[in-house]
Amino acid sequence: MSRKSSGKGGLAAALASLRSALTAWLSRPLASFHLVLALCGMLTVIGMVMVLSASSVESTYLTEGATAYSLFKKHIVFVLVGIVVFWTALRMPLRVIRSASSTLLFAGIALLVAVLTPAGDVVNGSQGWIVVGGFSLQPVEIAKVALALWGAHILVLKARLAHLWRHVLVPLVPVALVMFALLMAQPDLGGTVSLGVVLIALLWFGGAPRGLFAAVIAGGIVGVIGLALIADYRLARVLSFLSPASDAAGAGYQAQQAQYALADGGLFGTGLGQGGSKWHYLPNVHHDFIFALIGEELGFIGCTVVIALFAGVAVVGLRIATRNVDPWIRIVAGTLTVWLVSQAAINIGYVAGLLPVTGVTLPLISYGGTSLVVTLGQFGILANCARHEPEAVAALRTQGPGKFGTILRLRPPESYRPPTKRTAGRRQPRRGRPPARNAAAARSRTQARQGRTARGAQPRRGGRR
Repeated sequence: MSRKSSGKGGLAAALASLRSALTAWLSRPLASFHLVLALCGMLTVIGMVMVLSASSVESTYLTEGATAYSLFKKHIVFVLVGIVVFWTALRMPLRVIRSASSTLLFAGIALLVAVLTPAGDVVNGSQGWIVVGGFSLQPVEIAKVALALWGAHILVLKARLAHLWRHVLVPLVPVALVMFALLMAQPDLGGTVSLGVVLIALLWFGGAPRGLFAAVIAGGIVGVIGLALIADYRLARVLSFLSPASDAAGAGYQAQQAQYALADGGLFGTGLGQGGSKWHYLPNVHHDFIFALIGEELGFIGCTVVIALFAGVAVVGLRIATRNVDPWIRIVAGTLTVWLVSQAAINIGYVAGLLPVTGVTLPLISYGGTSLVVTLGQFGILANCARHEPEAVAALRTQGPGKFGTILRLRPPESYRPPTKRTAGRRQPRRGRPPARNAAAARSRTQARQGRTARGAQPRRGGRR
């Protein structure tokens, strides 16, 4: 009994020591910034490894004159471009990003319109890509970032009127509805759902009234159900989700094969590169269903690691949102975090058979493209927001940029300056130095008072004589 009690006491002491050390590390000024870098780096590395494993078969047998590394090489190019975008978003002052949000919104809407013209390309039944020089651009990813940044800007400007529905609705909701209409014209239900998540997150973190928030959610659910029922292929997906065995060789084929792959993996998986689903059993495995290959080759342990990393993104992103004092940074950090984590949850949910298939990629892990580059840019904005926490700003301005700041050549962040409040009623005179046009008159009045005092005249006091 003594040995058991001493063993339990030693374990409790070790856990207490670990908890105190973790608490001390998390209390450091730049802990959020370092966590964003670590989570982004680990997810990107996992994505490169799994894309290499998933795309080797398709590169060899489905593309003429290609090698087993053809798709992987393109993915590496997207990763390199995304790293440049990450560094740019991290280094750019947040005030510049905020001021450019309106321009980015117009560019996003223009691209959504352009993709519906002959310049757009149809892939898997959706005209949602613009192909340039062998590389495809998906405008919906840019539009989602633009809506998040611009919507936060609008909500901050109308923060004092957030309790009035019409001021929250206009112009945020009408602009979002225009973007929804352009997406459904492609049609792209997965992009519409993701954009709806961005809108709901903006309203939540912007402090919209609960009644308006509930009405938007209810309207979004009704809209998604209606859109899913009016198209035959979307209706087939919903019916196959409700009854997977009814059309296992048709609409439910991908979902069934994904669950088979997860089941084959077991606890530890079949081994990296040894999965059988990528041999034409699970179509599009390197895109939307790469989580199924993770479960097959890395098992339950690999799936748990990926889910834990996205849970870490949720915790760190909301930590950044709550620790900042700038309202625009708070809304942007919270919205981007909800968007990233919800997209991962939707992808994992339909791979596991918990949701209907919507064609949403797994952030940083699915095969590259516009989604990968934009997601790395989102992490760059999150890391930039982390450097603007008040404690981080004070530490970076007093102790220097630190190791990562020196390597990445980062500028010191700017302190938050709340806007000056104007007093209602009569306008107050300016303090400080008088305007140049009144300087001469002020000097003459001062000299006159000094002259009267020198002759023995007493200066006037308040009231009439």
